[in-house]
Amino acid sequence: MYAQRGESRLDRAIGDLAERQHGVVTRAQLLELGLNRGSITHRIELARLRPVHRGVYTIGHRLLSRDGHWMAAVLACGHDAVLSHFAAAALWGIRESSRIEITTRTAPRVRRQVIVHRGTLRPDERTTHRGIPTTTVPRTLLDLSAVVRPDHLRSALRQAEQLRLTDPLSLNDLVERYPRRAGVRAIRMLLSQASIGARVIRSELEERFQAFLLKAGLPLPKTNQRVEGYEVDCVWPEQRLIVELDGHATHSPAHAFEADRARDRKLQAAGWLVIRITWRQLHEEPELVEADLRRLLAQPASRTV
Repeated sequence: MYAQRGESRLDRAIGDLAERQHGVVTRAQLLELGLNRGSITHRIELARLRPVHRGVYTIGHRLLSRDGHWMAAVLACGHDAVLSHFAAAALWGIRESSRIEITTRTAPRVRRQVIVHRGTLRPDERTTHRGIPTTTVPRTLLDLSAVVRPDHLRSALRQAEQLRLTDPLSLNDLVERYPRRAGVRAIRMLLSQASIGARVIRSELEERFQAFLLKAGLPLPKTNQRVEGYEVDCVWPEQRLIVELDGHATHSPAHAFEADRARDRKLQAAGWLVIRITWRQLHEEPELVEADLRRLLAQPASRTV
């Protein structure tokens, strides 16, 4: 009877540990709780423990969540392992991905679907989110910068900003730490030209316009800035050029139309060139839009008040 009570307490301890770890436990943890090798093998034979990776188990017939699969992979890769790259981006909510990617110093034996990056992370580049060891948001963005297109990197930066995912170690700090790392050039361009970190791009059209500029190789503007007392969508101060983006649902009421034109007139009078680009133009006439912008941005500002 005493042995049964002891086993029940042990089962509860295992269950509590699994709950804290998204449904998975390691062989080493089971030994620390009091199981011996024989009892672990016996539980595997009874399907009370089901292997996920070598030395990592889920409890009974429990279906693992995505967090559970991430946690299992981290536990399987050793004490210094963290979720990283696309998987870390998905965990933070800045880019969707079904990948399982880990960064660790060793070369563990894990299932084929786990992508392992060998490397050493500094303490300020790693953290825990939702109970899962992972790279920090700045380190995750640094890793992404080497493997995604600039417009996709920019979208991840934007999402991190919208979610207010701050960290004591900034992305600029990491750029200075790893000046020759792949992807750093793209980060520098986005940080310097798009003023990322200082504002949020607030509409889908603005996001698509930024991706359009990146693809065309045109310089990126400052966005949502105040010029002559008005907030404008996009501005290139050196060229004194302002682009306002008109989406499907914006600027439609008559009073808004009139107000926008009055603002454009006052900005023009103050020496700024104001042009408007619509959703249709950006999607149906991208070559014409690119040609016009390239010509305007190549010209030195000659407009005077």
